[in-house]
Amino acid sequence: MNSQIYVNWGGNQVSLRWHPYKNINQSEIVTSVHSYCFSQCKVLLVQVKERGFNIPGGHIEFNETPDEALHREVYEEGYVTGKIKYIGAIEVNHKDNPNFEQNGPYPLIGYQLFYRMDVEECFPFLRENETTSRIWVEPEEVPYVMNDHELSLLILKEALKIGNT
Repeated sequence: MNSQIYVNWGGNQVSLRWHPYKNINQSEIVTSVHSYCFSQCKVLLVQVKERGFNIPGGHIEFNETPDEALHREVYEEGYVTGKIKYIGAIEVNHKDNPNFEQNGPYPLIGYQLFYRMDVEECFPFLRENETTSRIWVEPEEVPYVMNDHELSLLILKEALKIGNT
């Protein structure tokens, strides 16, 4: 599987490239954080309104570190907590996007950070935020349930590898 793909986001072509374990030290170029959450060898997927099933994640708020944002997002969307391990970043490159807004909300080249969480506590699912349901699936079932691009499967493989170390 290729570590670089092109996706159509909102009618715009955007380049995505997976970088396992790449350290991103500039918080202003990190646009979001996401996690594969594991419990009893199953993966948590949440149904986000109008987007289908995916792993929990979202944007970093002002004065929040990526790790803090991840813990908050995973709790808000999946109602779980646990220990996290960083596994890499997707570079989101808009240089081939003719509609890119130079002073818009995203940098020309930004990064989405990805983690593995080993769930320690699972709380009642309250549907207080943007998710409408959560499910736990076997890792091999993820491609048939999750609504995302193929890089997500490379990231899942990495998350599974570090779970066995």
